Amino acid sequence: MLRSRPLSALLAVWLALVGCTAAPAAAPTASTAVPTPATAAATAAASATTAASATASAATTESPSPTAAGAAYPLTVTDDAGRSVTIEGPPERIVSAAPSATELAFAVGLGDAVVAVDKFSNYPPEAAERESIGSYIEPDLEAIVGARPDLVLVPGFAVAEVVPTLEKRGLTVLVLDATDIEGVYANIELLGQVGGREEEAAALVEDLRSRVANVEQAVARAERVRTFYEIDPTLYTAGPGSFIDDVIRRAGGTNIAGDAKTEYPQLSSEQVVAADPQVIILGDEGAGVSPKAVKERAGWSKIAAVQEDRIYKIDPDIGSRPGPRIVDALEQVARFLHPDLFP
Repeated sequence: MLRSRPLSALLAVWLALVGCTAAPAAAPTASTAVPTPATAAATAAASATTAASATASAATTESPSPTAAGAAYPLTVTDDAGRSVTIEGPPERIVSAAPSATELAFAVGLGDAVVAVDKFSNYPPEAAERESIGSYIEPDLEAIVGARPDLVLVPGFAVAEVVPTLEKRGLTVLVLDATDIEGVYANIELLGQVGGREEEAAALVEDLRSRVANVEQAVARAERVRTFYEIDPTLYTAGPGSFIDDVIRRAGGTNIAGDAKTEYPQLSSEQVVAADPQVIILGDEGAGVSPKAVKERAGWSKIAAVQEDRIYKIDPDIGSRPGPRIVDALEQVARFLHPDLFP
């Protein structure tokens, strides 16, 4: 297996947010998306690639071969790490190394081509029936190679070590690393292009855009709601440049960590109390955090969200994966913030 790199608390949070659902040792589950600095590992250099282009552009090579689906191969696209990737033909054997990537592949109609996934890919349900390549942190390299994939989908943090290792084994690797809802649209369109499913991808993006527009229109004139999104019990949260921050903003909220210096900052208890969020959203129920537990935290009784009983739980599989269901998360967060607008 590939070995994990030295621990980084920031990237530990970020790894979980790409939908790789690692739960703390005290409460292990296969479906929670609770980040803990002790369980995630990657290099800081890997995160730098997340600033690369999230827009997929493609150009066909000379003498392309048309397919029944209308796509032309080989084709060259740009992935979310800014890498030029050449796709020789329609993918028939796909390996997905992150739950978010798995959901994206199934959503554009490539589910039948998915032959192996990471062990936390649990949606759609049939994804769990595929062969496992192990943990997203330490994927089983031999299992990936043994699956004989013609395309491997990986999250952004894999660029530093996993991608070059797989490419040395002759595999085609595509990095999917959306940092906002627009990035999710781009990933859908990219996979549609790569897999010859452009019509399906376009229809899906159109539907998601419509749903997002409905939310934004509903909250356009509403008063912004101060919001704290708790990623784990040590008060990691989502800051500027993260897709969760994008969701909060679009849902009619003001992220109390919106002016942080990093995408996933760790706040102190005093900082949360001082920010006085009107709504608290818990993405860490799998770690044993409950609204009751939040109310019992020292000094938190003065927070508006605690006083008004506006502490909500969100399924981390929906709220922490930059895939098609992020729009489900948007709609749910909008109901938390503006229940009068979304009965």
